[in-house]
Amino acid sequence: MQREYKPDTTIPFWRDERILKILGQIIFALSVLFVGMLIYQNMKAGLAKQGISLSYSFLKGVSGFDIAETSFAYDRNSTYWQAFLIGLLNTLSVSVVGILFATILGVILGVARLSTNFIINRLASFYLELIRNLSLLVFLIFWYLGVFLKLPRVKDAILWPGDIILTNRGVGIPWGIPTASFPTFRLILLGGLILTVVVFFALRAYSQRTGRAPLTLLWSLLTFVVVALVGWFILPEKPLTLDLAFVKGLNLSGGKILTPEFMALTSGLVLYTAAFIGEVVRAGIQSVSKGQVEASRALGLNGFQTLRLIVFPQALRVIIPPLTSQYLNLVKNSSLAISVAYPDVFYVANTIQNQTGRAVEMISLVMLTYLLISLLTSALMNWYNQRIKLVER
Repeated sequence: MQREYKPDTTIPFWRDERILKILGQIIFALSVLFVGMLIYQNMKAGLAKQGISLSYSFLKGVSGFDIAETSFAYDRNSTYWQAFLIGLLNTLSVSVVGILFATILGVILGVARLSTNFIINRLASFYLELIRNLSLLVFLIFWYLGVFLKLPRVKDAILWPGDIILTNRGVGIPWGIPTASFPTFRLILLGGLILTVVVFFALRAYSQRTGRAPLTLLWSLLTFVVVALVGWFILPEKPLTLDLAFVKGLNLSGGKILTPEFMALTSGLVLYTAAFIGEVVRAGIQSVSKGQVEASRALGLNGFQTLRLIVFPQALRVIIPPLTSQYLNLVKNSSLAISVAYPDVFYVANTIQNQTGRAVEMISLVMLTYLLISLLTSALMNWYNQRIKLVER
């Protein structure tokens, strides 16, 4: 009886595509690790020839230098680590304020670029084309030397509405000073924040269950505002007392004094980044089908309602990815603060490096700082992008 022939279907491992892919990834990872080890060993050997060993213990030493703008108590007897933290907080303040105002101005420019009003459209186009074709470094230096340092001297200070004082020594604005009841008010705000989160998730669950859109974010924010107002008025003493800026001798005192360096860097980054955000917003709006706009008009919606309810929710899916890149650019461009003498993390790290000679350690700390800030920003924007993306069934 003839036996049935069964071909051998076993694939040798050196021809198995699945195994080859895994081996390729392992080889690539080992190659990267090997190159990294070579670089590290070469750097370590070079430092050893100079009698230097890699260590961060020097950060406990006395800094011996002053910093013009500080977020907490600091003097030249503080440590290098405290100085570095000052620079980090200054970078974060510029980044947060810059992202907020650049987004607002960018959205306005993007919408104005598509306006049917000839003057508004042309002005927005001129601004976008002008700023986007300038060098940021040159623009910041011009903005600092040609604008903020050219403001009137203190004795000739300009007083704006709202008790805002403009001088070449800084901009003085009204500021709140905590009173004895502020710790209690802070607890009330914390409770309001928790209640806001509860309201947000409750309204979102209601929206998913019923298919209605009850303006979840608006009602959540309104909840926090109401709690804050109630706490403000029920306390026997106001949590904050208003402190106004005033001229004292050859300087400003009281209130909150924003230095020319901070104002030049932050406003320069806002004006520059907003131009790129404006183009991103314009492209996102134009990606929405004209039929959507015509349908909204047929339903009786006006221009603002169409933009808010129909166009923007759909345009965000196109806007968010490139908008994330602009946020990251703003954070990294803040390192140009050294050009206007603002003590950001790079400026302070450069001073520490000049004093200690610890170039590798300080540069690695600066790189890690910008990496962490960028990763956090990307994570938040990617989370939001996942929330608003179109899910196909």
